[in-house]
Amino acid sequence: MGKWVDSTVRRRTAGDDGARARRRRHIAEAALLAVDDIGIEAGTAVIAERAEMPRPHIYRYFASREDLDSEMVRLAARRLNDHIRPHLSHRGTPLMVVQGLVEACATWADAHPHLYRLLAARGHSRTLHQARMGRTRLLDEIAVAARGYTNAAPSSFPEGILVGVMGMVDATIIWWLDQRDESLDVMTERLSDHVTLVLLRALSGRGIDLAPAVELEPFVRE
Repeated sequence: MGKWVDSTVRRRTAGDDGARARRRRHIAEAALLAVDDIGIEAGTAVIAERAEMPRPHIYRYFASREDLDSEMVRLAARRLNDHIRPHLSHRGTPLMVVQGLVEACATWADAHPHLYRLLAARGHSRTLHQARMGRTRLLDEIAVAARGYTNAAPSSFPEGILVGVMGMVDATIIWWLDQRDESLDVMTERLSDHVTLVLLRALSGRGIDLAPAVELEPFVRE
């Protein structure tokens, strides 16, 4: 009898946890839509309306607004990653690869400026960096791709290098979103040049001297 009761309790608890996770996801998705439409100033009243629930009910599923914001950032980062990831399956020179990634990032930001500002406003903590990059470590991927063209073995790169590159990308794109003082194409071309120079220098510092004209194989197979 005791084992049957324990099993029933476990199933009920698992069901409750699953329902709670679904409600959290529903609220976070509603919040993300509100921010996408209105901006990061979207309040809990608007979010509750989008989620079709009373405002106090939000905090049955989130400990605080910070908790909700963190979940929104995670979802926004996943959407940005989903938009960028296909470009890792393209063959090309370092500049071509970087330009594809930068253009994907910039066009997503152009379509979702409030969400991009939300991501950029969170800074570059280790947690956010991991959320934004997922399992993709750009420098490591380039190093692996470069192995066939150099005598150096690829090595792992400090996260700080890539975080610095991401900071440069974010700052440039946010400036462009605010000012729009040049075309998207001009901005992404200039930014791609800068990012490529930084990455090639970082590779060189790790003993991988990669010729700019070398075509790299796709980092991610389709």
